[in-house]
Amino acid sequence: MAVVLDKPSLLQRAIPFMRGFDWPLIAIIGFMAALGLVTMYSVGFDHGSRFSQHGRNMLIGATVMLVCSQIPPQRLMSLALPLYLVGVALLLGVEFAGIMRKGAQRWLDIGVTVIQPSEIMKIAMPMMLAWWFHRREGQLKPMDFVVAGGLLAVPIGLILLQPDLGTTLLVLASGLAVIFFAGLSWKLIVPPVVLLGIGVVVLIFNESAWCAPGVDWQVLHEYQRQRVCTLLDPTTDPLGKGFHIIQGMIAIGSGGVWGKGFMQGTQTHLEFIPERTTDFIYAAFSEEFGLVGVLVLLAGFTALIGRGLIIAAEAPTLFSRLLAGALTLNIFVYAFVNMGMVSGILPVVGVPLPFVSYGGTAMVTMGVGLGMLLAISRAKRLVPS
Repeated sequence: MAVVLDKPSLLQRAIPFMRGFDWPLIAIIGFMAALGLVTMYSVGFDHGSRFSQHGRNMLIGATVMLVCSQIPPQRLMSLALPLYLVGVALLLGVEFAGIMRKGAQRWLDIGVTVIQPSEIMKIAMPMMLAWWFHRREGQLKPMDFVVAGGLLAVPIGLILLQPDLGTTLLVLASGLAVIFFAGLSWKLIVPPVVLLGIGVVVLIFNESAWCAPGVDWQVLHEYQRQRVCTLLDPTTDPLGKGFHIIQGMIAIGSGGVWGKGFMQGTQTHLEFIPERTTDFIYAAFSEEFGLVGVLVLLAGFTALIGRGLIIAAEAPTLFSRLLAGALTLNIFVYAFVNMGMVSGILPVVGVPLPFVSYGGTAMVTMGVGLGMLLAISRAKRLVPS
């Protein structure tokens, strides 16, 4: 007698895959992705195929996110050391055999494609340090923080040699976030912050002398010195190096409270804003959607960061807590640095605005980070009560 078995429907097969998902986080990600698509269409509809390519990059990022969300935190922890070692090896490869583009040696030809190894360290660095502190849980000593500093210094030094100040800042921030969450004493945090503040004040007061033509700062490349000096006074070269900052601030201010309207930005579509679909998209967004739009954007980032910190606080293991906290603060650093440089309060370092700026690599990196957050949240939700 033949037995007929009903074939499970697509929904029935998808239920195990979707079980345990953090739906509040998914909803926030969906909102930010929709906001990014609307923004890209508004500022990039007359900029070739940027909108369709941005949508494609989002689909790739979403696929990567869903795949990473299925990897248990225990498996992520086992990948931390190998991924870090591979990343450092590739950075060494860039130093000795990298490809030079636009005055920087940041890329490596691995045969089938050309990659930028520093992007790997945005994920590998917090994973490695979270793994290290997890191994030292319950027996932390001051020397453990010294070792963590050494693990952070190696890739930071190699990325600075390329040079790539923007990526250096992001990798440094992700590593410092793990070290901070691991319990670094405030006695060691406050002095560097105070010294940094004093340095900024001294730089401002000595701007005219230190930024004079021909002055060599030794510790920075010439283009980096120019970026800092341009930040201090962009009017010294309004049609050259100060053009980006000046036009960005004009666009932000001209948006007013309500903005000029969807697809109506004059600074944007008359090509006054450079890189309007990438690094300076926040200026175009502010012009078209105004203060109200900016507040909505900030509310989205605040909700995303808040949800990430909740996931970090509720994670069951030290590795998961440290990794989730660092990945969340990464999003904050991305958004803060991008908005700050476009608004004229930070040097221009080429950091994209998450979900909004065009860029395939950045979207994939963001997808990996968000997927790990989902995996950490999912692991806790699937634990039997």
